[in-house]
Amino acid sequence: MASSPESPDLSSTDPTPAAPEPAGGVRRGRVRYRRAAVLAIPATLVAAGLAILTAEGALGVQFAISGMPFTVTATDLTGTGFEQFGGLDNMADGSPNAGDTGGQVLVVTSAIKNATLTKLCQSVDLGGTNLLIKAGQGAKKVTATDLTTDSTELSGDASFDRIEIGNDASTLNKANAKGPIGVFSQQADTVHIANLRQTNYATTAGVFKLPGLKLGFSDSGC
Repeated sequence: MASSPESPDLSSTDPTPAAPEPAGGVRRGRVRYRRAAVLAIPATLVAAGLAILTAEGALGVQFAISGMPFTVTATDLTGTGFEQFGGLDNMADGSPNAGDTGGQVLVVTSAIKNATLTKLCQSVDLGGTNLLIKAGQGAKKVTATDLTTDSTELSGDASFDRIEIGNDASTLNKANAKGPIGVFSQQADTVHIANLRQTNYATTAGVFKLPGLKLGFSDSGC
């Protein structure tokens, strides 16, 4: 958060072949290796910098991810205490979703100390159907503390207060997250993103309140 000055769309994708389908023809999700894009920085420059840091072993490894990306949207996100830095997520050994990526996904980690989201939608493609989760569609909004997302794509109309760009990720102090030493990062006192859309591989939160939660299956995602 998505995966920062104003920038409407910071996504960039480089598709790679999908992982083989298991017996029975049920698709377990496609693995796509995308260049990371950090807000307010030219996407190609950031992707090149993160690739170098990855090669040097500077980026930390997150908890084992499934390797199946999921979409998150919200009409409005408002947060206090914002941080963003590059990272590398890893799948479990032998994951069928690893494809030819070695089970690794280059991501941008966004951390928000306190976040409020309006009309939250989350979906994951299960192959022929989507697991769909919606919350905060009414008067009550979704709230989260110590929210982090690992994203390969992020878009929206963003604004920030007291933003700092170019920090060392190990020195961040606006939210409860720090990146590896020597990694490019940025942080701000507040963040606001309208029409948020993310492709995520992982999300964590200290507290996540979802008023009006609805979970089900749908022919279409968010």
